[in-house]
Amino acid sequence: MTETASRAWTRDVLDGFEQTTLVLPDSWDGPVEAVVVRRVTGLTSGGAVLYVHGFGDYFFQSHLADYFEKQGLRFYAVDLRRHGRALREHQRPNTCRSIDEYVEDIDAAVQLLVREEGVTWLLLNGHSTGGLAGAIQAHRGEQRRSIAAVYLNSPFLDMNLPAWQEALVEPFLSAVGGVLPNLDIPGLSALYGDSIHESRNGSWAFDLTWKPLAGFPAKAGWIRAIHLAQREVEDGLSIQAPVLVLHAERSLRPKKWSDDLLRADIVLDVDDIARLAPMLGPNVEVDAVPDGIHDLALAADGPRETAFRMVTDWLARVRQD
Repeated sequence: MTETASRAWTRDVLDGFEQTTLVLPDSWDGPVEAVVVRRVTGLTSGGAVLYVHGFGDYFFQSHLADYFEKQGLRFYAVDLRRHGRALREHQRPNTCRSIDEYVEDIDAAVQLLVREEGVTWLLLNGHSTGGLAGAIQAHRGEQRRSIAAVYLNSPFLDMNLPAWQEALVEPFLSAVGGVLPNLDIPGLSALYGDSIHESRNGSWAFDLTWKPLAGFPAKAGWIRAIHLAQREVEDGLSIQAPVLVLHAERSLRPKKWSDDLLRADIVLDVDDIARLAPMLGPNVEVDAVPDGIHDLALAADGPRETAFRMVTDWLARVRQD
């Protein structure tokens, strides 16, 4: 991405937000773009946060902007290529063939914030797959030195599979992904979508075209990309910025609906997160949120406020802008 002196920002689908498109080098499926969203604000400080969403997701959590603005941070988010605002007609939704594709998107967004938006202290906030991609970017991305701190909300550091499947099935699917990258891999459930969307058992409004209740089919090429990125984490990263990793206190693997799904991570295994988070770098703090869910920012009022309080306390220790 090249620096633009007079970048166009247009009204976003969310009230009080604007967006701009980042045109990136062509990928394996042709032209690709990412979309950066910013909160229209009166804040003038150099401190800011960049939010990176997960798989089958896009930025819609406007209350995150409310929270971070109370911390004196200007709010930005990036919709990664083939997701949400950045999904184009010629693309298969929510897929990639290397984590480097997402790292490139994050790097481009960071470059925009630093060169064009006057950001001098930047917090990278990644959720789930965005947490995995954000960790890799903060480790070896071209713009990693512009990242002052990293907050990961339930990062996707390992597949949520039984041990024998991780040992046998996951490597096999990864190998298949190198040969048949567009092969659909079954296994997604609508239960998580049911637990968060206001039309079902949740409290949140989001676009079901961009974020269906059962998500989008995972492609074998995406499985391979995530598998290789997770092996990179397991080998150990060296993020030099301070890192906070928060996750729910417990996980469930439900077969049917119950209200217990509103008080646990039903997407990832929190034990995997706790085990692998210390591998991210030399300055990592890890904590669990009682009654939290997969996206802690979408949990019930009590656990959501607990998570925000943990972030606030951590920011008070690490922020130096």
